[in-house]
Amino acid sequence: MSQLDPLNPGASETPCRHGLPDMVESDMEKPLLGLGNAKPASSYDLSCGDTVGILGTGDFSRSLAIRLLHSGFKVVIGSRNPRRSSGLFPEEVEVVLQEEAVKRVELLFVAMFRDHYSTLSKFSEELSGKVLVDVSNNLETNLHRQSNAEYLASLFPKCHVVKGFNVVSAWALQSGPKDGNKQVLICSNSPDAKNHVVSIARRMGFIPVDMGALCSAGEIENIPLRLLPLWKIPVILTICLFTFFYCYNFVRGVLHPYLVENKNEFYKMPVKVVNTSIPCVSYVLLSLVYLPGILAAFYQLHYGTKYRRFPDWLDEWLRLRKQIGLASFYCACLHAVYSLCLPMRRSARFQILNDAVKQVKLNVTSSWQEEEVWRMEIYVSLGIMALGALSLLAITSLPSIGNSLNWREFRFIQSKLGFVALLIATLHTLTFGWKRAFDRTHYKFYLPPTYTLTLLLPFIIILAKLVLFLPCVNLSLMRIRRGWEKGQCVTFAHMQELSETSSNV
Repeated sequence: MSQLDPLNPGASETPCRHGLPDMVESDMEKPLLGLGNAKPASSYDLSCGDTVGILGTGDFSRSLAIRLLHSGFKVVIGSRNPRRSSGLFPEEVEVVLQEEAVKRVELLFVAMFRDHYSTLSKFSEELSGKVLVDVSNNLETNLHRQSNAEYLASLFPKCHVVKGFNVVSAWALQSGPKDGNKQVLICSNSPDAKNHVVSIARRMGFIPVDMGALCSAGEIENIPLRLLPLWKIPVILTICLFTFFYCYNFVRGVLHPYLVENKNEFYKMPVKVVNTSIPCVSYVLLSLVYLPGILAAFYQLHYGTKYRRFPDWLDEWLRLRKQIGLASFYCACLHAVYSLCLPMRRSARFQILNDAVKQVKLNVTSSWQEEEVWRMEIYVSLGIMALGALSLLAITSLPSIGNSLNWREFRFIQSKLGFVALLIATLHTLTFGWKRAFDRTHYKFYLPPTYTLTLLLPFIIILAKLVLFLPCVNLSLMRIRRGWEKGQCVTFAHMQELSETSSNV
């Protein structure tokens, strides 16, 4: 939807092209460091001591009033019952009737539920020409056809409605921008009114983000209602992989001894089977982080262009690599903790005692096995190195750390170092398997050991990566990613000019 600019009734509607709001000029176009050609100050630039009004006396209203007060503003609260509400606010905040607050203040935060907007209709004349900042949210995404801000604008067409501060929690307002998210998403059809709210957000210590026209209000209102939207698929994938590997290891490690050898080893289910399954999940997830990049490279090589859109499933997969990588790191950390706890189990202690008794009865003075000792030493060392590399990848994926790196540094860590982590994890798995992959006794119910299943996908990725490293393939891929297209002859402007000049000569 789009609405006419209340400041200019004769202006045309502000459309949203391709689902994105048109960006209007505002103070947010200034350089972040304050350098360059700065725009002249608008009529809404604020100074210390300006008065701001709030309609509503709820928790968010109280937190907003405290934050505004600490930022140097004078705050007037509009309440239906000032006597009852005055004790909820600091003494410096003035609590008056809604009608008086509307008359005294030019900018008002509407901290009310959507259902109560109509109660302000009796103040429509007093609100004419003033700025109303809608801070409300809904209980569900897309609950109404119109966003709350657009609905407020339809009730008060003579006002300048701005959507903002709804993505900031009351806790963040009380604690200041040092806690929680610093960004404040703002949109409006009125550039001057938007600039006014932008200056307020900056004075409060937040980072305003211009989301364009008021038609973006619906998207802004849906943001606080989304619960980890990018984590749904990675979490489901992790649970499915864990379920598969756990059942597989249960059949091999618990059910087979019970049915074939009549051994009761169900005690392994809480720790041993879990610790055998989690590293498999981590290893497969890490492989799935780098597989879509391989597929995307071969896709571009096949079509000979970078301008052909990836399939939707591949595009979504590429977008979820960060979450899948963090899930892999989480499983790797669990594997490390479980492995450290293995010797603490009572079953492990009893097993050691039983082995010692057997050695005494057999008169064995030393059970040292050189090959097994070296295998475990290398296995543990490679595991620590793999976990360290994954830790570095996880840390650099955090916005606060990633923003301190330039693009080349970030790409080197996430791509080059990430592939090294995959190689180390592969060596870690191979060292764990050692010669046991060729031992028939390790194939329970003719099922191969779990680690042999997990090696399939990483081997494919490593071989594909080696193919992409070949000079002829790598050169073609680099040319495509720099704009070259197969089967097309591109003539640049300066080449045309040289051709025309030579023909004239």
